[in-house]
Amino acid sequence: MEVEIVYCLLSVVLPAFTESYYHFEYTECDVLGSRWRVAVPNKADICTGLPDPVKGTQCTFSCSEGEYLNMQSQQCQKCAAGTYSLGTGVAFDEWDSLPSGFVTHGMNTNDRDVHTDCSNSTWTPKGDYVSSNTDECTATLSYAVSLKKPGTVSFEYFYPDGSIYFEFFVQNDQCQSTDSENRWMKISESNWSQYKVELSSGNNVLYWRTTAYSLQGSAVKPVMLRNIAISGVAYTSECFHCKPGTHSAKPGSARCTPCPAQTYSNKGATVCHQCEEDKYAEAGSGSCKPRPACTNSDYFYTHTPCDSEGKTQLMYKWNEPKICSETVEGAVKLPASGEKQTCPPCNPGFFVTNSSTCEPCDEGFYSNGTACTKCPVGTEPVVDFEYKWWNIMPNNMKSSIFRREFTWEVAGEYVYTTPGDQDSDYLMLTLSVPGYRLPQSMATDSERSELSRITFVFETMCTADCKFYFLAGYNQWNNDVVEEWKGSNRKQSYSYLIQRNSSTSFTWTFQRTEDFNRKYSADVAKIYSIHITNVIGGVASQCRRCALSSAKAGSTCVPCPTGHYMVSGTGVCKSCPPNTFIKADHAVGEAACVQCGPNTERNKAHTACLSDCALDVQTTGGALLHYDFSPLANVTGFHSSPRFTNKGLRYFHRFNLGLCGKEGRVPATCVDNVTESGREVKGYVCQSTVVPSDIRSQSVVSSQPFLIGDSLIGVTTDTTLSSISSPKWMFPSASGLLDVIFYYKSSETTQACKQGRSAAIRLRCNPTVTAKDLITLPSNCSEGTCDGCTFHFLWESQHACPLCTKNHYREIVSACIQGIQRTTYVWQQPLQCYGGESLPAQKVSACVTLDFWLKFGVSTGTIAAVLLISISCYFWKKTRKLQYKYSKLMMNSGDKECELPTADSCAIMEGEDAEDDIMYLTKKSFFTKKMKSFSRERTSDGFDSVPLKSSSSHQQREEEDSDDA
Repeated sequence: MEVEIVYCLLSVVLPAFTESYYHFEYTECDVLGSRWRVAVPNKADICTGLPDPVKGTQCTFSCSEGEYLNMQSQQCQKCAAGTYSLGTGVAFDEWDSLPSGFVTHGMNTNDRDVHTDCSNSTWTPKGDYVSSNTDECTATLSYAVSLKKPGTVSFEYFYPDGSIYFEFFVQNDQCQSTDSENRWMKISESNWSQYKVELSSGNNVLYWRTTAYSLQGSAVKPVMLRNIAISGVAYTSECFHCKPGTHSAKPGSARCTPCPAQTYSNKGATVCHQCEEDKYAEAGSGSCKPRPACTNSDYFYTHTPCDSEGKTQLMYKWNEPKICSETVEGAVKLPASGEKQTCPPCNPGFFVTNSSTCEPCDEGFYSNGTACTKCPVGTEPVVDFEYKWWNIMPNNMKSSIFRREFTWEVAGEYVYTTPGDQDSDYLMLTLSVPGYRLPQSMATDSERSELSRITFVFETMCTADCKFYFLAGYNQWNNDVVEEWKGSNRKQSYSYLIQRNSSTSFTWTFQRTEDFNRKYSADVAKIYSIHITNVIGGVASQCRRCALSSAKAGSTCVPCPTGHYMVSGTGVCKSCPPNTFIKADHAVGEAACVQCGPNTERNKAHTACLSDCALDVQTTGGALLHYDFSPLANVTGFHSSPRFTNKGLRYFHRFNLGLCGKEGRVPATCVDNVTESGREVKGYVCQSTVVPSDIRSQSVVSSQPFLIGDSLIGVTTDTTLSSISSPKWMFPSASGLLDVIFYYKSSETTQACKQGRSAAIRLRCNPTVTAKDLITLPSNCSEGTCDGCTFHFLWESQHACPLCTKNHYREIVSACIQGIQRTTYVWQQPLQCYGGESLPAQKVSACVTLDFWLKFGVSTGTIAAVLLISISCYFWKKTRKLQYKYSKLMMNSGDKECELPTADSCAIMEGEDAEDDIMYLTKKSFFTKKMKSFSRERTSDGFDSVPLKSSSSHQQREEEDSDDA
């Protein structure tokens, strides 16, 4: 009873609340999939008098597109005219400011050690779209949504620049991201692209993230988003009003329709209103603007297609849609059309029909632009596309811009850029190519044949900072900048070699300036001719003579055998000289044979020269050095010293080298992992730019790959080879051993390197280096090149030393110790070899020690001394006896001066010679007397015998001799 009384009192005191004081919401779904509808006050101080909760619809309930859920009746109703609904979703198509729920912030994820202010690097609303950052910071745009059932998210994006990384991913309740392959956004060719991703039920956080990698100082084009729609929220309780410039004429619209040009609409409009005569409006405008006076930038000139009489004329047309007024004071009038003139001939490979139009020749025919002629027997058509007359835009070419078409217009002798809406517009001309195919006579020898080449002649005339780009597309979503020209450029030709059969389009883009104005509409780019070879579906302007050889059945042409060239104009194949290869540009005659460089040999396919990593070098002293670089043959990568952008982003130049190798060697590869294309280049030497990064869970982001060398020119110790120079002053050396230099060249040409890039890798012997990849750049050229075309590297390694031989070591013989002598071998210092012959093992041999020879010498000396003393004593004693006999003789002969002493004996004493008995008594010198006395022998009685013979005895002997006679 008390409760009823209180309730009545309250009902009397409190006013009756209307729906403006509260709104309805559903509670969370329970385990049975049920929920309740409850009233939620719009003001915090209201807590009573609200409607009671009622049973809600099932959680799986949803409304169709163009409907909303009336919470009062819990029934679906159609949206009124001027509004729209996605049924089970929400849409965001107005970007005057960030819609509720969207969050954007900038942060530095490239290198945590760099303190860069990224607070202003965010996504910025631009009215119809939201634009990303263009600096090195990472800008993230996120939106959190809770889905009652599985749904989708779709959006439109414009992503024209590969210098910025753009990814989209979703995280669920467990912070699990979508697959990485779905995160890569594809490059937009020329217009907005659609993207759609499935979402799971529950909480989902959507992320759009960008990071620019503009390392060359050029401006980066931002990523743009619009028309984000999310489905799966189960219901929407209201319809959204159409934004200005759009309308919905009927109830139950799922989306609003943009107003056409020259009309406008306000927010929530059901119809579009026509602008007044003196005003204009672009498509999707919310208001009209006064028409400006017409100027020369509001019209363009073109050549009309040939009529049935074969005539064409110069005509002037207003830019569409026309926004200027001819009646305003100072306005210019549209110039009058020119007189009719005879049409120029058709492009090569086409012929003139009876209606004066140009049609392609049939297969097997060729044409110079007038009539088709069948190729003679023994020849084949050279298929290509060559455009040098521009009366109509070719069927496989189109021009476009961000907001309109026909930005390039034909003008007879050239195609040119017409005035645009803004000077910052990118005026694009695209040539679509289905693929490439070599001529039949070259198809079996594709390794040595040039797949395709595109050549065009252009000219730019600018008063501002215009830019002209040439881009090559490797799939239908991606275009990579091949070359860029700035400012005015005289009429010139550019050629690009196509190396893989995957290109589908080529684009020429012209931008007058970065400013959003129309001051430089007279700045223009012209393309005079475009020629692309070996195109599938192309036409023939000439026929090529086939080689004279046995053809297969059904074949009209056959290639020359491997290592042969075709003699010009004859079709005869002739063998190339030894160790030569065939140039890829199909030069006719003996000029097609190119001699291999020093210390290289041609491969089996006769398409290039290779090095087997072995080399013999004759020194000035006559010695022969043998090198083996095979341990260095594997692909080696290294970084340059760090460099920094204006905002402090740290990046490196990554070089990959594949020094040498035989058939089937693994080439050096550089890739681009910033965009979806994954473009890569392969060769001997390549470079890419890498940035340390945390995004995508990668340690580095690699971009801008290009080839430095794809062919080996030669290996030598000379500092110059084939116009490539490697000066000694770049890498000074104190060693007397010459460096071995590998020379490479690239077939890719650029505006700065018209002869292509090249590289010189200098190998220097350094036995102290144990690592295989000690590679350095010149100190005065920190990026490896001083001119941007020729790159220089110094590779120090022990494997760069010549193989060791017997001349690199010497022997050391030790002293003889205890009958053992050792011979040890040591390297000559400084050591300048590695590998090859090893040091011989130590030799051990028996020997006689010094002690033995000393003892032997002492013993021999002692014996000799004893013997000498004995002989001396013997002769001394003998001399004493002779002196005694002589003295006695002299004493006996001194008694009588005139008489001789009587003989003691007439017989010869034993031990005396008869020869000593004769003694002449003539006067002799004292020395003679002494010698005579020394020469006598001692008698048996111990005395010397001195026979004395008188003159009478001598006379008596002479008389006896005469009597006998």
